[in-house]
This record gives sequence, structure tokens and C-alpha cells, in this order.
Amino acid sequence: MPVRAFGEPVATKREQAVAVQKQVDELDTKVEIASEAYNEANAAYKKVTAKVTETEKRLKKLKARQDTLQSHLDTRVDGMYRSGPLGFLEILFGASSFEEFSTSWDLLQQLSEQDADAVAELKITRGEVSAAKAELKTSQAQAKKERDALAKQKASIESQLAGRQKLLRGLESEIAQLEKEAEAAAARSWRPPSSGDSGGNPGTAPKSGIVAIAKSKLGAPYVWAADGPNSFDCSGFTMWVYAQVGVGLPHSSRAQYNSGPHVSKSNLQPGDLVFFGSPIHHVGIYVGGGQYIHAPHTGDVVKISSLSRSDYVGACRP
Repeated sequence: MPVRAFGEPVATKREQAVAVQKQVDELDTKVEIASEAYNEANAAYKKVTAKVTETEKRLKKLKARQDTLQSHLDTRVDGMYRSGPLGFLEILFGASSFEEFSTSWDLLQQLSEQDADAVAELKITRGEVSAAKAELKTSQAQAKKERDALAKQKASIESQLAGRQKLLRGLESEIAQLEKEAEAAAARSWRPPSSGDSGGNPGTAPKSGIVAIAKSKLGAPYVWAADGPNSFDCSGFTMWVYAQVGVGLPHSSRAQYNSGPHVSKSNLQPGDLVFFGSPIHHVGIYVGGGQYIHAPHTGDVVKISSLSRSDYVGACRP
């Protein structure tokens, strides 16, 4: 039948959409994990980089201090040796006693030795700081390598996610278009009731065995977009049941609402489709006695419920 041609592609597209949505969810999780790993690596890189910068500033200060001391020492030593005997004689004749001369000469030598010791100590400190800087530079390079690798991994996952999201949007668009076409086909395929909802026996009599077929699936789990034979969503369940007696229905509760003449609630017969929600979003099969069989929602199973729901909107007889 014409309507069945739409039901199968929609079901296939829904299955694809479910699979892609699962991939999107998994990639979302991977992106979150990769982002956290990258953030931690980036924080570690920034921390070691800050230490490198701090060490470089310290080295710069130490070098400036060393250069100053070295300059003083060079000037002092150079002055002493340039003056040669004159310097010695100036100290000698400028002293009022030998003791004063000796003290002045010892002091001059001590000052030079202190400058030299300070320069030597600074050289040692500079060497230690330079070694620490080299070690930090190695750590910085390693931290950058790890951060960049994680950034690349994160970008790769985000690219995959974007691709899956694009595919999912395309599938959702195709599903919406197919459902629209199915609804239009259903409207063209079935003649509307001539006597409205109040007639006594509108449309075709219920197909033989519909209720028995439906009850054979009691307990089957609800799975979104599933259309049997082992799991169903609401319209997938009614579509599968009717397919067993050769009647094609679209995989859409709204489209199924127009798949046959409408029937008033007072004239329901076992096998009629019953609909709920505004806009319509749920469908089941009337089994008699004010009850209907349906696939309710995620986490539930095919079961029989009372037709006393407040959101009941109507019925049709395919």
C-alpha cells in the first residue's frame, strides 16, 4: 500500500538517528574528559612557565650584581697595580706610624679579597640558578608537549562530534520530511468519514486478529523509534501489529490518525486505533471493555491500560 512505502524509510532513518545520537552522546563525554585533561595540562604548563620566568629574572639580577662587583674589584686591583710603588709609598709616607701603615695595607688587601669572594660566591649562585633554569626549561618543554598533544586530541574529538551532530541534524530533517510526506499520503489514501464522529458503523470493520496479535507482544520493552518485532515505540507498535494483517501504517501517531475514518468513542470496536495528546503524540489499539493496548514510554513495556486518560483526542479505523 502507498503509506507503507513511507513507514519503512522513516523507521530506518529513526534507527540511524538513534545510533548517531548514541555516538554524539559518547563523543560529548569524550570531549568533556579531553577538555579536563587539557585544562590540567595547560595549568601545569603555565605553572612551570611562571617558574622559568621567575628564575630568568633572578639570574638577570644576579648577573647585574656580579658585574658590578667584578667592576669594582677590577678597578681596585687595576688601581693598585697601575700605581705600583707609588701606591705603596703613598700608604707608607701617609701613615703616621708603621702600625698605621700595616693596618692600611692589610685593609686594602682585605677589601680586594672580600670583593673577590663576593664575585666568586655570586658565580656559584649563578651556576646553581642556571642549572635550575635548565631543569625547568626541560620540564616546560615536556609540559608543552603534553598540553599540545591533548589539545590536538581534543580538537580531533570535537571535529568528530561536529560531524556526527551535522549528520544527526540531517537525519532529523529527513525524518521530519518523510513524516510530512507520510501524513500527506495518508490523507490522500483514505476517504474521510461521510457522517462525522457520531455515526453508527463508520468505515471498515476491524481486521480479524488485530487484538490477538497485539496481545502477543505484551511485555515487550518500549524503545524509542523501534518498530518490532521485539521492541517498540507507540506508533511502531501499532504499525507492526497492522502490518501483520497486510495494512500499512506510517511510523507516526499524527499520520496514523488520518489512516482511516474517524470513530466516536461510543462506537469504538476492538482493533480501532486510539489517540492521545494535543498535538497528538501517542497511539494505542482498543481491545474492548474501555481498555487499550500500547507501548507507553521509555522504561515501560507493552501493556493494557484504561482508556480513561484525560488527554484522549479520538480514534480511527484503518
